[in-house]
Amino acid sequence: MSPLTTTHHATATGPVLRVGGDLDYEHAPALREHVERVVLTPGQCLTVDLSDLQFCDSSGITALLAARRHTQAAGAALVLAHVPANTLRILAIVGLDQVFTIHPGSGTV
Repeated sequence: MSPLTTTHHATATGPVLRVGGDLDYEHAPALREHVERVVLTPGQCLTVDLSDLQFCDSSGITALLAARRHTQAAGAALVLAHVPANTLRILAIVGLDQVFTIHPGSGTV
């Protein structure tokens, strides 16, 4: 298991939260806490960069849904960027690829 790492930086459109390691039952609460500390204003966009994510289970998916609720409550948007293929497959199987805004795995954030 890889420990969860989260870093964030500000951009002109809103904060970017980079998530790496394992987003699982043990580590999902840490992501939820980190997201809840992100201050958002209406119209901003929180980008969650998953390019360093190694594993994501149902607890991780739930943490991402909590991040979506947090942004909606602030009048902001949420974008998942650089979603690994295995996580994207899970999101598609359960229909969450239609719920989240997902940016392709290439490019820069």
